[in-house]
Amino acid sequence: MRWMIVSDSSCEIRTLEDTAPGVAFAIVPFKITIGEKEYVDLASLDVPDMIRAMTEYEGVSTSACPSPEEWAAYYREADNVIALTISSNLSGSYNAAIAARQMVLEESPDKKIFVLDTLSDSGALASGARLVNRLIGEGKSFDEICTALKEFNDAGHIMFALCSFENLVKNGRVNRVVGFIAGKLHMRVLGRRTPDGRIDFFYKTRGECRVLSRILEEMERTGFDGTRPVVIAHCMNPEGAEKLRGDICARWTDASVSVVPCAGLCSFYAQDQGIIITY
Repeated sequence: MRWMIVSDSSCEIRTLEDTAPGVAFAIVPFKITIGEKEYVDLASLDVPDMIRAMTEYEGVSTSACPSPEEWAAYYREADNVIALTISSNLSGSYNAAIAARQMVLEESPDKKIFVLDTLSDSGALASGARLVNRLIGEGKSFDEICTALKEFNDAGHIMFALCSFENLVKNGRVNRVVGFIAGKLHMRVLGRRTPDGRIDFFYKTRGECRVLSRILEEMERTGFDGTRPVVIAHCMNPEGAEKLRGDICARWTDASVSVVPCAGLCSFYAQDQGIIITY
């Protein structure tokens, strides 16, 4: 029985460690266009170069989600498929993944394909993929895995600590007035996901230390007890990410916390010095 765990490239990770027997992991990439150049969000992408190009370019840069055919190509490689996408209210990736599912099931009705709209991004997808891999290794059934994945995802949280908002504003992801004011005042802004998978900016301050402290307060407020995996993704801000990891491990000594650099899509929106934390 062949398994495929496939995610769009908002998940940050590009490989899955210790895959269970019969399991393959794949990424379908977003494309980012800056001027006349297209960047494909794969492991080979030079993220700092993309950020520099984006900063220097005066026009509007854009991102494009994977096509249905890109998803379908990986669906065809396995008997059981688990697909994870960024929030459907931030991108068309989920719709493309669903269209691909319909396409492939018409060709091969016996396949099992589950597509999860995470209503999130970044480490939420990475942690979901890792959970699926572990459950496959434990011999769980397809239906059991789908149920467990959805329950795990529904209980998750995500926060965005940003200090640059240009692309979020230009691409309609946040209110133009909010982004303009925050940028002019050199604010650090903390956001979280809404129940429908949008971004709600709820705290602003000057200084990264205050933002990181507020993240800990919010984790405690939302009931974090150290048992869920934590993923900290950063856009060219390893110092801030490592400080946050240390603070979390000091407060919740048994917590499992990993730090990863943002890949292309999340770097495009988090921008320089941004941090995304999922738990």
